[in-house]
Amino acid sequence: MKKLFISSDHAGYNLKKQIIKKFDKKFIFIDLGTYNSKTSVSYTDYAHKLCKKVANNNKNMGILVCGSGMGMSMAANRHKKIRAAVCYSTKNTKLSRLHNNANIITLGSRLTKKNIAFKCIDVFINTKFEGGRHKKRVKKI
Repeated sequence: MKKLFISSDHAGYNLKKQIIKKFDKKFIFIDLGTYNSKTSVSYTDYAHKLCKKVANNNKNMGILVCGSGMGMSMAANRHKKIRAAVCYSTKNTKLSRLHNNANIITLGSRLTKKNIAFKCIDVFINTKFEGGRHKKRVKKI
């Protein structure tokens, strides 16, 4: 089974738990926190923690969840070897993998319905980088 790192802030905690429950037979999740929705935390701390793990191996992938998905994406993309994509549809998710070789999907718990988030994760994990003309562009990132 594929290992996935997952993390959220307090706003993304409930969706994160639902993701783990939905995919627990398909993936091994390494949950890097936060561990409740009641204590307000900084999304940046959890994004940085996950990015360190994903950047260690080019086969690692991660899932970040916050209220909008934007904050986690911005914090994550500060790291070398990280290409985090805010995903809200299966189409933009597929393109993030095909053309950008994204290694982290970020989701907004306040903006993305649970079933759409599940579909996006499935597409994210199962779509391979197209390479070719996109490879040189990704290297410039």
